[in-house]
Amino acid sequence: MSELRQRLVGGINSATGGSGSTGILSDLKKYDAYAKPLDDFRIRTISGALVTVVSTLVILFLTFSEFTDWYQKEMLPSLEVDKGRKEKMNINLNVTFYHMPCYLLSVDVMDVSGEHQNNLPHSMHKVRIDQLGNLLEKQKSELGNTNSSGVKKEIRDMALDPKYCGSCYGGVAPESKCCNTCEQVQEAYERSGWSFTDPDSIEQCVREGWSKRMETQINEACNIYGHIEVNKVQGNIHFAPGHSFQQNALHVHDLHDYNAPNGSFNFKHTIHELSFGESSSFVNPLDTVTKTPPTKYFSYQYYIKVVGTDISYLNGSQLTTNQFSVTEHEQDVTPLFGALPIGMPGKCQFCHCIYF
Repeated sequence: MSELRQRLVGGINSATGGSGSTGILSDLKKYDAYAKPLDDFRIRTISGALVTVVSTLVILFLTFSEFTDWYQKEMLPSLEVDKGRKEKMNINLNVTFYHMPCYLLSVDVMDVSGEHQNNLPHSMHKVRIDQLGNLLEKQKSELGNTNSSGVKKEIRDMALDPKYCGSCYGGVAPESKCCNTCEQVQEAYERSGWSFTDPDSIEQCVREGWSKRMETQINEACNIYGHIEVNKVQGNIHFAPGHSFQQNALHVHDLHDYNAPNGSFNFKHTIHELSFGESSSFVNPLDTVTKTPPTKYFSYQYYIKVVGTDISYLNGSQLTTNQFSVTEHEQDVTPLFGALPIGMPGKCQFCHCIYF
């Protein structure tokens, strides 16, 4: 009896009429560069397991790092020329002087364009505090304001003869030709370039008790804060003792009270804030800086280079502010053998240069 046999061609049962897809997949196996041995020929070791675990951890770490780097927003800097002219800029200040009463402290601004702002009013405020930083009065005082001298309301409102016209004691009188308060007499002296040395001989100061009030404040401290609007040019801001005025085209300060023997003044200070323009998240290099001078006659200078900065956020908002770098300089200006101090004693000066 004859037998019926079936023949397989190319691994496909020709009798079943199958397609050639299985044959193509079988041919792909020829290109497997990592052929797997049978389980009977595999040897599993601890070293191999360690390599597998370590390599897996490295792969996961690199993958996570790359994802984090891709997801994180990056600030891309670019340099541009500022084409603005005759623009203004705010300088934000908050400084505490621990051994300097508010009545003795003045703030002045000068720039290369010739603009001077002496005894800054309105935008800067003085707050009387003790040497530990505790508040002594709740009401803030504006620099340059007559009320800032601490004259009580009942004294300021003291009824005077309507025809009363106080003497200016030889100083340059205001438009009204009268100096009815101690402050107005001081201003008249400043316009004349004179030092205000003997308030007890001035009727207005005696009436207001000026000397007694100054004695009660002699051991106080002062916090000055606010903002100053300046031109975008090179200039300086300085804190100095005594009222400032112009004398023979020179900027001078009345140091009579600062040099008084009963005063233990110095310019120990803390800069709580110094920024230019709108506030930003940048950490400014002078924030929280504290300086303690070794002597009464000691000055500090901070040379600041300001660079305008425009920040454009992904949500479309934009912030125009400034960044700066600083170089510090300290100088002992103690007078020798009765001579005058070398420079301004007790001065804290911020010299700023604007770069755009």
